[in-house]
Amino acid sequence: MEAILKISMNDDELIQEIAAKDHTAFKVLVDRYQALVVNTCYNLLGNRQDAEDVAQEVFVKVYQEARGFRAESKISTWLYRIAVNLSLNHRRKQKWDRYLDIFAFSKDRRENPAEVLEAPEEDRPDRQLEKKERSRILRETLDSLPGRQRVAMILHKFEGLSYQEIAEVLQTSLSAVESLIHRGKVNLQKKLLPLIEEI
Repeated sequence: MEAILKISMNDDELIQEIAAKDHTAFKVLVDRYQALVVNTCYNLLGNRQDAEDVAQEVFVKVYQEARGFRAESKISTWLYRIAVNLSLNHRRKQKWDRYLDIFAFSKDRRENPAEVLEAPEEDRPDRQLEKKERSRILRETLDSLPGRQRVAMILHKFEGLSYQEIAEVLQTSLSAVESLIHRGKVNLQKKLLPLIEEI
């Protein structure tokens, strides 16, 4: 009965309950936002296991810091901010400056993100290979962008956030986000054209 009551709570009410160390409210919040957080971490890290590990860290941080949350922004914006920061910290700890470094790990320690993005079964094998190759190239190229450009592009293109929402997540101005995404697009085009011609 208590869980059903918590499910009907809005985000701000849940955070207040979590700040009081209510485990049921915390579980409701995790259920509500787990997919968003895991997908954000995955888009930044390129590996499902790492994304799930970092997502757990995100929710631990939310539980620990719920008391300090101020309702000046939406819960989702706060979660994006934590997910971005912890994902970038995870990358730095592992010295993953380039996406190519991910492929340098042995197969028993890493999965190939291109395999996670498999094409539908009904597609012909050559189409599946082509889609995997495009996905790999896009991820490698995206990962080669400077940090904030990469994050802004991922939040906009993969997560569907507006420029204003990205500005809130990155705690920067709207014009700075516009500039990051514009430069990101220009850099992607420069890097992708020669690679596409090779395929």
